[in-house]
Amino acid sequence: MRTEPIRTTLPHTTRLCLHLIAWLSLASVGVALVSQHVFEMPPCAWCTFQRLLYLCLTLICWLGLLIGRLHSLFGRIACALSALVAFGGVATAWYQHDVAANMVSCSQTFADRFMVSSGLDAGVPWLFGIYASCMDARVELFGVEYALWSLGLFVFLALLALVGLRARR
Repeated sequence: MRTEPIRTTLPHTTRLCLHLIAWLSLASVGVALVSQHVFEMPPCAWCTFQRLLYLCLTLICWLGLLIGRLHSLFGRIACALSALVAFGGVATAWYQHDVAANMVSCSQTFADRFMVSSGLDAGVPWLFGIYASCMDARVELFGVEYALWSLGLFVFLALLALVGLRARR
């Protein structure tokens, strides 16, 4: 009886996708911080919630790469989790653009309640502090709202995660 060997290394495409997702997610948080602290664009609750999702994506991918050295299944799990988080980010960015940006106050919305109850806004205010309403935080870059840039990036990251999930040796 012949058994197939267990794959202990991640396919190259999966590794590449996980690295890209992690670095693009981290870069997006960097752009948000520069926008906030250098260009004085205060974030709303939905902005900071998306930062949290990007940081979660970074962590998931790097853990998947690290643990994926033991068994390729962990890399695939990281890709699947990344896709789920990225799809959640798509929904979050769309809600911010379509609903929250038209509200006078995003107080007591899901993002506001989550960020406040988690203590992240008070514990790490330079990263997660909520300093504007969604309507006031509505900003454009090259004629496109930040929320739509974020939505596009989340879509791209979800696609990368699905490519990494389907990669074969």
